[in-house]
Amino acid sequence: MGILSGNPKDEPMHYGEVFSTWSYLMVGKGLISANQTLLNHAGDDDLKKLLEECIEIGKQEVKQIEELLKDNGVGLPPSPPERPDACLNDIPIGARFQDPEISAKLSGDAAAGLVSCSTIIGQSIREDIAMMFSQFHAQKVALGGKLLRLNKEKGWLVPPPLNNYKSDNC
Repeated sequence: MGILSGNPKDEPMHYGEVFSTWSYLMVGKGLISANQTLLNHAGDDDLKKLLEECIEIGKQEVKQIEELLKDNGVGLPPSPPERPDACLNDIPIGARFQDPEISAKLSGDAAAGLVSCSTIIGQSIREDIAMMFSQFHAQKVALGGKLLRLNKEKGWLVPPPLNNYKSDNC
């Protein structure tokens, strides 16, 4: 049997898998911290629920990736401290993130996460890593759908110029 046959968990990670998963973990830890801070700024209850969901998904991803990297002898990136809860009214109005800004950031983070997951899936030769990031990808697709629906319902979606061009040749 070759080194890349049998149980994928017994196979070594290649340098691309190590770098990508480590980088994804570092960014994920930062997003948890950022989303905890944004939760203090959010006023809309539906947005708060999505922020809490993002934080929980992020924590689950961090746990899985940390386990993978530890099992493969890879050091972990530092974790920012948990953010304390704050009262929205204690944050000066001019210093607050507004709900549409928070939702736009969450949407951008979800889109960037889809690209990151797809990249890691494509470069993985270990099936367990590819499957883990396929799961993360699916969660981000679902989250992105919820964010799109929220942005539309709340009137926060700013679409690019719409193309209503119709050819006269039809």
